Amino acid sequence: MTAAGDLGPSDFGAVPPGVVSLEDWAPLARARLAPEAHAYLAGHACDGVTARRNRDAFLAAEIVPRLLLDQDPAPAATLFGRSIAAPILVAPVAHQGLFHPLAERATAMAASAVDTILVASTLSTLSLEAIAEAADGGTQWFQLYVQPDRGFTDALVARAEAAGYAALVITVDAPVFGVRNVEQRAGFRLPAPLAPANLRDAPADGGDGSLAALLARRPTWSDVAHIVARTRLPVLLKGILDVEDAARAIDLGAAGVIVSNHGGRVLDLAPAALDRLAPIRDRLGDRPTILLDGGVRRGGDVHVALSRGADAVMVGRPLIEALAVGGPLGVAHALRTLIDEWAITLALAGPPRRSDARDQ
Repeated sequence: MTAAGDLGPSDFGAVPPGVVSLEDWAPLARARLAPEAHAYLAGHACDGVTARRNRDAFLAAEIVPRLLLDQDPAPAATLFGRSIAAPILVAPVAHQGLFHPLAERATAMAASAVDTILVASTLSTLSLEAIAEAADGGTQWFQLYVQPDRGFTDALVARAEAAGYAALVITVDAPVFGVRNVEQRAGFRLPAPLAPANLRDAPADGGDGSLAALLARRPTWSDVAHIVARTRLPVLLKGILDVEDAARAIDLGAAGVIVSNHGGRVLDLAPAALDRLAPIRDRLGDRPTILLDGGVRRGGDVHVALSRGADAVMVGRPLIEALAVGGPLGVAHALRTLIDEWAITLALAGPPRRSDARDQ
């Protein structure tokens, strides 16, 4: 990988003419990527029902504008004391070296450039330390897959703390891979050079690869309690859809939850993440931080999510499509496009309020 200080103008990429929305990147990425890499990026579990539900839930929503308001429609947001340009974060996406030579370095630079937060994946191509360095003082959160070896998990958390990550996101909805027929049909296999850098020293798990062995090593609530007790970082659980799971997370000391179905990539027939947002906010009350992940493509979607109880949203797949085509500049352009759309929505509709959810 190219060192950040060695980058030339061509490494930063470019924005093709005519790209004016996040959806414009999708066909360009499909044309650019190898079929198996695109299958990994655009794929879903089984028949893609949940993946479609994520987007359909937003398309069915309505925004009823509040007019003639005497206030500044500023798009900025604050999470755990950190002010960012807008309530829009870069979701964790694994194996970004599949899509651009700079891998997560590119998304880290883009997130910093537009003043938002990158959530770096355990399964990143680059090490968590290299990603933090590329962010150049920007804020990152670290997404953690709990490992079978508790000591190794603790070491990952300690590394994230030492590298300056500001929060810990534990993904809890993928103890095993979903049935990903799109990837199977394309013959996707992760190239050996792109194996996750953070797991290179992980001890062998000793399992035989069977489903029973995998399930026997899946994370439990005791793992969550252990991590919350050991880290000084705020902890969020990602993949929450059930209100009682959300409540239990907060009871165990988590600072918040991320309402998500993993982009429809794990369990098909799960509900749209947006549809689970208001019930979870109602159950948790106003204090815990709640993010929404899944289906956000427009500034209006951000408004809808916030009106139903989210403090911010995460965006993943469209930003990686922009990465594949336009490199770091592509990701920054996609983020800036979404932030600008959100600012325009605020100016036209007024700030989102929880009561708006009854109008949508």
